[in-house]
Amino acid sequence: METCELNAPEQLLEVNDLRTHFFLHEGTVRAVDGVSFSVCCGRTLGVIGESGCGKSVTAQSILRLVPEPPGKIVGGSICLYMPAKEGEAGKVLDIAKMTAGGEEIRSVRWKEISMVFQEPMTSLSPVHTVGDQIVEAMMLHLPGMEKEQAREQAIGLLDSVGIPKADKFIDAYSYQLSGGMRQRAMVAMALSCNPRLLIADEPTTALDVTIAAQMLALLQELKADRNMAMLYISHDLAVISEVSDDVMVMYLGVAVEVAEADEVFRHPMHPYTQALWRSIPSLEGELARLEPIAGTVPGPYVVHPGCRFFARCESAMAGKCNVAEPALVEVAPGHKVRCFLYSDRAEEPRADVETAQG
Repeated sequence: METCELNAPEQLLEVNDLRTHFFLHEGTVRAVDGVSFSVCCGRTLGVIGESGCGKSVTAQSILRLVPEPPGKIVGGSICLYMPAKEGEAGKVLDIAKMTAGGEEIRSVRWKEISMVFQEPMTSLSPVHTVGDQIVEAMMLHLPGMEKEQAREQAIGLLDSVGIPKADKFIDAYSYQLSGGMRQRAMVAMALSCNPRLLIADEPTTALDVTIAAQMLALLQELKADRNMAMLYISHDLAVISEVSDDVMVMYLGVAVEVAEADEVFRHPMHPYTQALWRSIPSLEGELARLEPIAGTVPGPYVVHPGCRFFARCESAMAGKCNVAEPALVEVAPGHKVRCFLYSDRAEEPRADVETAQG
């Protein structure tokens, strides 16, 4: 695996060539197949792409939540910067090398990195109250925390995420709550140990438009108040444009374009990013038929000798794009693209990793 070394003091997390595969009877699913990105303190990285492109598996890999087996991190590094403490120098941890159920990763979960899951109804226990679940997380990850103290802080957290009568709500069960209230409870739980990085995996999917807008505003406000970094995953371009400082576009397990949000939305360069933008209805100009992306996403067991977007790309060059996979190259300051339209550089051939199953 890669050696952990953060390149700038403001970096909080750096992922290098992360590869998470699932070894199934039908074949190997390369869900994440060489993703690299960084998250800086106080900034939001928006991750976007169609369903099945590897967004959620990337997030789960960061917290070592991928079920093993059949899943396994077969390569790359996940470098987390730990700031200096009293009498102790700062250090860099490689999460990819940690044991999934070990003490080391448990000290990272919730305390350093926490996560708001896509569907709170399946993430919250139906047989424990909301308060019990938040209190348990605090007592587990904050040494010396007493139960009464944790309960008082939990009430304060529920109040801070906009839940009325938090002192009563804390004793409610998840099935007694609306979708918006459950999601707010999940946010409160994720913030209970004051993490430095919050991963939000499509947190507004199950919410109506009004509640979704309130949830986005809440996350933005909490991020600013706590100077917290955020990794926001979504398939909604409008949401990503609203919350993100930087954007990573993913397709079939790899990043195809990475840049600051304004740059990606004003000057999309990869054909896949451009196709995504064309598929959005516009409020300006004449009414026109939407342009869907041609073709369909290839099956999960398909091995791609060239560019993964080749079969659906309007700019594909036969004999080149289907022979070698383009490398992710910086084509403008801070703007990286994986496409032969901008660079002839190809990825180096990688040895077959299916033997990593053992």
